[in-house]
This record gives sequence, C-alpha cells and structure tokens, in this order.
Amino acid sequence: MKRIGITGGIGSGKSVVCRLFRVLGVPVYDSDFRAKWVMAHDLALRAELIAAFGAETFDEAGQLNRTYLARTAFTDPAQLARLNALVHPHVGRDFEEWAAQQQEAGHAYALKEAALLYESGAYRQLDRIITVYAPLAIRQARVLRRDPHRTADDVLNIIGKQMSEEEKMSRADYIIHNDDAHLLIPQVLALHGEVVKW
Repeated sequence: MKRIGITGGIGSGKSVVCRLFRVLGVPVYDSDFRAKWVMAHDLALRAELIAAFGAETFDEAGQLNRTYLARTAFTDPAQLARLNALVHPHVGRDFEEWAAQQQEAGHAYALKEAALLYESGAYRQLDRIITVYAPLAIRQARVLRRDPHRTADDVLNIIGKQMSEEEKMSRADYIIHNDDAHLLIPQVLALHGEVVKW
C-alpha cells in the first residue's frame, strides 16, 4: 500500500481536500485528531507528559488539560519543541498501526494529513507528499471566518511558525491549488487516478 502525506499551512484547505479523497474511498489519517487521542489514551505518553509538564497536564477526571498545556507549551518555543519531541514518536507509532490495518483492508493507498509533516519528521514514513497551496490573503480570510475568536495577528503568528508555503511546494511531489481560481475536484480526481496506477 502506498502512503501519501498531505500538508499545507493553516487555512490552505487540507481538510476539504481530504474530504474529497474520503469520498473516493481513500482512508485518511488525521494527525491532529490522532495526536489529541494519543495524548489522552497512551499511558506511556501520559506519564512522559506529566513528568515534563507537571500533574496539571491532566485534570481530576484524567482528561488532558488542553488549556493548561497550551498556556505552558505554546507560548514558549523551547517548551513547544519539548512537547512535540514527546508526542510525535507516539503519533508515528499510532500511524504505523493504522496504516497496517488499511493495508490489510486492501486499500491501494492511504493519506496522512499533517500540518507539520516536515517539521515532525513524519514525511520519512511516506512515499510521496501532496502540498495544498493557497495564497496568504486567502488563507488568512478563511481562518478568520472559521475561527472568529482569532485575530488577523493571531493567524499571522501561526503562519509565521509554520514552514513557508514555498518550501513545502518545493519539497512536494504533487501540488493542489486551492486558491479560488482552480477547481478542486478535477485536481483530486486526476491525482487519485495517477496514484492508483503506480
């Protein structure tokens, strides 16, 4: 089974593109969703997180205290790097188990969706990479519509912490343009047709 990564900056439209692939029957691993699941359910990771960030990382009910973790890790680059160094290997193992299940089910290929595909090192698990591209102004407008609690500066701050779109595009095997000037469905259908052939 072929393993294809799909990435792009915040607001690029990765999720929309992944929904189109799902309609075609392609399984999609959502790295963000699975990272949250793994942080809540992997006992070894839970112990590592508590050792690194304190008992407040989980609340009295044993649930991940996202507010505390965001306040502790996301405002400090060193702490964020520490968090990622703990979480990414566990998510990588979770993906390997998931991919094995998809292969057993007979899928020709599967997608791994991740905003930090290169930064996390997850690209090493994959055969090819798709980058979903949209210009900065469109991405910013999309995020502000989707997340009304964010400000324009918040969005630029997030974008500033991600790998540049130019670098992602230069490293990609395929580029899907989600810029309101290109139709998405024909691009996804063409790419699907190409991937199932190789």
